[in-house]
Amino acid sequence: MNILLLEDDLILNEIITEYLELKDYTVTSTYDGEDALINLFSNIYDLLLLDVNVPNINGFEILQRLRQEGITTPSIFITSLNQIDDLKKGFEIGCNDYIKKPFELEELGLRIDNIKKLFNIDTNIIKIDENIEFNTQDLILKNDGIIHHLPQKEAKILAYLVNHPNKIISHEELISNIWTYEETPSSSTLRTYIKNLRKILADEYIQTKKGVGYSFNKK
Repeated sequence: MNILLLEDDLILNEIITEYLELKDYTVTSTYDGEDALINLFSNIYDLLLLDVNVPNINGFEILQRLRQEGITTPSIFITSLNQIDDLKKGFEIGCNDYIKKPFELEELGLRIDNIKKLFNIDTNIIKIDENIEFNTQDLILKNDGIIHHLPQKEAKILAYLVNHPNKIISHEELISNIWTYEETPSSSTLRTYIKNLRKILADEYIQTKKGVGYSFNKK
C-alpha cells in the first residue's frame, strides 16, 4: 500500500511514518502543501493522510484541487481542528475519514484498515461474479477457469472500475487516477485498453456512455 503523508510537525511525521512502515506500507513523507502536490501529480497513491494547517497550501485546498481534477484517491484528514464546521468542510470537499489530534496510532491503523476494506486496497482477490475473479497482485483475471494475464495498465483500469461499480467514470477521471501527468494516454489508447478487457470479460460488464466515459455493471 502506497501512502502519501502530509504533516508539518517533524516529530509527529516521523512517528507516523515509522508506525506505517512497520506495518509494511510504503510512505512518502511531506511537510508542506506544495511538496505534497508535486508528489501527488507525479505518482499514484492508494491513500492520502493530510494535515490541514501546513505551510504554502493547506490540506483542504490540496484535496479540493485533487477532487476537481477527478482524482478520487481515498483520504483521511489528520488535524487539530475540532469545530463541526471544519469537519463538515472536510467531508464536503471529499475526504473519506477524519481523525483529530491527539490520537493513538492504533486508532489511525484501524481507520486505515477500514479504508482498505471499503476500497479493496491490498485485497488480492476481487470477486466480480461467481465465475469471475480478479487477482490484483498477480494481475490475473480468471473467467470460468480460464486464466488471463493482464498488462499493468489494463489491470489498473479494471481495478478502478470494479471499485466504483454502477457509476459513470469519465475518461478524465480514469486517466487522472491511473496515469501521472507525464504519461497521459491518448483517447484511442484508452479505448484499446477497454476493448481488450471486454474481450475477456464480455461486453455486458463494461458499458460505454457515449461522449462521457464508462461504467462497470456489478451483478
